Amino acid sequence: MKVGICTLGCKVNTYESEYVMSLFQEKGYTISNFDDICDIYIINTCTVTNQSDSKSRKMIHQAIRKNPDACIVAMGCFIEANKDIWIDGIDIYIGNRDKSNVVNLVEDYLKNHQIIWNNHKELGCQFENMEIKNFDGRTRAFVKIQDGCENFCSYCIIPYVRGKCRSKEKEQVIREITSLVKNGYSEIVLTGIHTGNYGRDLGIDFATLLHEIVKIKGLMRLRISSIEITELTEEVLQLLQKYPVIVEHLHIPLQAGSDFILKRMNRKYDLAYFFQKVQKIRKMKPDISISTDVIVGFPGETEEMFQETLDFCKKIEFSKIHVFPYSPRKNTPASKLKDQIDPMEKKSRTKRLIALSKQLEEKYMQKFIGKTVEVLIETSHDGYSYGHTGNYLNVKIKKEYQNQQIMKILIQEIEYPYCVGINAIEEEPIK
Repeated sequence: MKVGICTLGCKVNTYESEYVMSLFQEKGYTISNFDDICDIYIINTCTVTNQSDSKSRKMIHQAIRKNPDACIVAMGCFIEANKDIWIDGIDIYIGNRDKSNVVNLVEDYLKNHQIIWNNHKELGCQFENMEIKNFDGRTRAFVKIQDGCENFCSYCIIPYVRGKCRSKEKEQVIREITSLVKNGYSEIVLTGIHTGNYGRDLGIDFATLLHEIVKIKGLMRLRISSIEITELTEEVLQLLQKYPVIVEHLHIPLQAGSDFILKRMNRKYDLAYFFQKVQKIRKMKPDISISTDVIVGFPGETEEMFQETLDFCKKIEFSKIHVFPYSPRKNTPASKLKDQIDPMEKKSRTKRLIALSKQLEEKYMQKFIGKTVEVLIETSHDGYSYGHTGNYLNVKIKKEYQNQQIMKILIQEIEYPYCVGINAIEEEPIK
């Protein structure tokens, strides 16, 4: 039987979908493209914004229309946030617990043809163990090390749909990464809902895990998907400085460049703290790429406060800004605030911040013209190869090379969004 999987949202969902695909493959099912006519469709949903909800509904209905006789599984955050939802055509409802049991649930449905509600009222405090050996179609592999969040930012629904923080056992993380490296993955990306919180429930911390991972033989690159500024502890920064295997790229969510808005958001820092920590990082790693997330149009954000955000982003010189217009989420504190921002004003501010992001990104890219960088080749076609550096420069190379190689490339020019270059040495690649 053919299984099609659609993944929406974050890297954690991507990892979980990969694990689910491996479970079906082990039982003899064929993994097919979601656009094909399949016997089973799985939609791993997202609910971080209203747009995410809409996309989740759209993909569910698309699967139902494509093959009304198929077994339709809707799982993940959108289902968890809407425990009483009913969509005619969904056969199995799964929240954010027991995704690892999806094959058994599907086979139970195929046998009995009775709708299954596996949407628990409580998410539980145990980490749901998942472990993958391959990451189909990718040159870098994600490893989920943590789930849940207890920050309760006032705009965010995720703590309510992902539950309390819980971590994968350190030994299991090491075993999984070691296996992936042996299977040819040059770059590992550590991911979680609140990645930097790793280990609090195990009596250890994130730095302890990093210290073990950097010792894994054959690992070329280690990337942290996202980390809060408050969790870049002295120990983490020392590891970043000492071990080149930890790439020179950090994604640190800012969310707002106004102390008033940060306080309203229930963020755990102010602008002075954020700036000082970034300065400290840049003293250690002058060429490091620091990207961020910013929410535009949060309730109460005046034009002056938005200008503060623009000015602060310029001051930090982020290499990229992921911009999100504020989206009220039901039952979150921010959704109940009265001073909501006009949608057209949010749209205008979003465009302005995206324009600034492009300027800052190009400025960062320009620094590398004439320099030699190491690029992980990810795809090749039409006479060019494409890949990323450790500091996340998007590089286009004037020749086709084999995927999964790390090569020294001389950057010659910028063709946004690419740095364009040539092989710096006509020798064997690093790997």
